[in-house]
Amino acid sequence: MPPLSLHSRRLIIGTLTTVTGEVDATNAARLETYLGQQIRPGEPLLLDLSGLTFLDSLGLYVLIRLNAALREQGGALHLAAVHDTPARLLKLTGVWMTLNIHAGVRQAITSMQGERIHPQEPA
Repeated sequence: MPPLSLHSRRLIIGTLTTVTGEVDATNAARLETYLGQQIRPGEPLLLDLSGLTFLDSLGLYVLIRLNAALREQGGALHLAAVHDTPARLLKLTGVWMTLNIHAGVRQAITSMQGERIHPQEPA
């Protein structure tokens, strides 16, 4: 199994975190802790998942909780380049329709910039 690798960098409009490898029961807590440390109130968090080859139900749960935490703090979760097994899991569970998912990092950043210019009204 490819090890989980996480790398973040600050952008002008939020944080970009690259997630590579596999997320499963052995490392989902590590992913949740790491991503929780990347949250900045009111700012979006972009996950580049182009190198993510596997995501199990615990990893899915991390994304759902992260999305809720970001919304609570006025931010947004964006996922870029979701492919293969992770994409299938998100689609089968219906989570795909509830998240901001983009074809690639560029498209996600463009969307994030648009949100900054035209913030959504609070629900």
